[in-house]
Amino acid sequence: MMQVNIILTTLNSRYMHTAFGLRYLFANLGELQNQATIQEFTIQERPLDIAEKLLSQKPRIIGFSLYIWNIAESTETIALVKQISPQTIIVIGGPEVSHLPDKPDVVDLADYTIQGAGEISFKRLCEEILANKRPLNTVINGEIATLDQLSLPYSYYTDEDIRNRLIYVEASRGCPFKCEFCLSALDKTSKPFDLSTFLSEIDKLIQRGARNFKFIDRTFNLKVNTSVSILEFFLERMTDDLYLHFEVVPDNLPDKLKQVIQRFPKNSLQFEIGVQTFDPKIQTLISRKQDNKKTCQNLIWLRESTGAHLHTDLIFGLPSDTLDNFAESFNQLVALKPHEIQLGILKRLRGAPINRHDKTYQMRYKNTPPYNILSTRDINFFTLQRVSRFARYWDIIANSGRFKQTLNLILVANTNEDCINNNSNYNETNEQSKEDYHLAFQRFMRLSDYLYEQTQSTWKIALPRLYKLLYNALTEEFQLSNSTVFAALNKDFIQSKQRGSLENFLSKNKVARKGIANKRQLNHID
Repeated sequence: MMQVNIILTTLNSRYMHTAFGLRYLFANLGELQNQATIQEFTIQERPLDIAEKLLSQKPRIIGFSLYIWNIAESTETIALVKQISPQTIIVIGGPEVSHLPDKPDVVDLADYTIQGAGEISFKRLCEEILANKRPLNTVINGEIATLDQLSLPYSYYTDEDIRNRLIYVEASRGCPFKCEFCLSALDKTSKPFDLSTFLSEIDKLIQRGARNFKFIDRTFNLKVNTSVSILEFFLERMTDDLYLHFEVVPDNLPDKLKQVIQRFPKNSLQFEIGVQTFDPKIQTLISRKQDNKKTCQNLIWLRESTGAHLHTDLIFGLPSDTLDNFAESFNQLVALKPHEIQLGILKRLRGAPINRHDKTYQMRYKNTPPYNILSTRDINFFTLQRVSRFARYWDIIANSGRFKQTLNLILVANTNEDCINNNSNYNETNEQSKEDYHLAFQRFMRLSDYLYEQTQSTWKIALPRLYKLLYNALTEEFQLSNSTVFAALNKDFIQSKQRGSLENFLSKNKVARKGIANKRQLNHID
């Protein structure tokens, strides 16, 4: 039986995720591979159970990969491991510990910290430890290898990974842009892997049954010829269950790239598009280069001319941002009708250049993960709390896709029953003009405030109760007619393929079976 001297581990946010970085470390261990293994957990597991499973193999070295989403649970696990087995050498790396002296407490618990790239330095450190030549320096600056020096990790995805989990891949590393909220701003440029070698590895994964690929390239469409070659590669191997996720630069979509994107079947592509803000002053302040006009044109084209799923991002709380500025960006993006809008609250990433604005803009962050902004010079704590609730309700109502008809009633001031009868919904591309959404943020904030007032919660709102809450909000707060609201909710109910009827669904909350109860009835429902 193989003696396990080295365990590479991390706590993923969910089971479906895989630790891409650990596979890179393992791939580059060379002769040490026969003494090493990868063991992944999730943040939902108890640290005590994780410690037991790790130590049961009696490793000499455990390497932890630390990120913003697992730092708290990992710290507790490492503390337990060192308490139970002080002789076990703990090596940590990852974004959370790569920017000293801005360090979390876990650095003091670990024996060694590798800052930055670890493929070369982790192997060298393990060799020295196993040879009983422990380095005196406990903080190691990771050696950056050229990409052609690295052994690729793709053969270390297991059959279980391929069946049940996301397969992360990268055709390039780094980013040429300097957006200060992102750690990629520290990169000097973007460097591609050898394309033929990369595609050969992807072909092997496809032959093994992999169908769900998530590219982690920060700028997939930066070099269009490479992007086209990769997309053509997948088109030649297209199957009904193939799904590709790319992060794209929103203002770089030349005709050559458009032509190949159009050839993909509906919902086989997902584009993650970081808009973040449309405010040119904020963009300049945080060193973000973005052509807003081209961004809008490209989003419209993608929405109307392709079957790609569009996941877009906005960030609230950037330096000099205000509620009004953010509302303008939100309204502009809503009018473009992407399939999803992820509303993020600014987080303090260790080492990110945006931290230079802390004093001027009075940026105050939570001191525990995920280090979200609490207040700024221009945004008070209570406003940030309101927008955080707004973001959560937006996820369960808009991003869930369950309320396409009803969402139009919420966002558009002049939507009426004629629109409902004509099957108008938010996800259609041409039904509403940009001007129709000029109050979208204000209207959804009004709904958000109402929902929180009624529930005092943004979690665990059962679907039957959510239907009732939306009915109440739209008839009472928005003063829409019972028939208009019920018509929209009923269409959404039918399209979501729920069992039974809306009347029966609402009756679980004691709403009249006819479904259009008067306000007095609704106000007395628990």
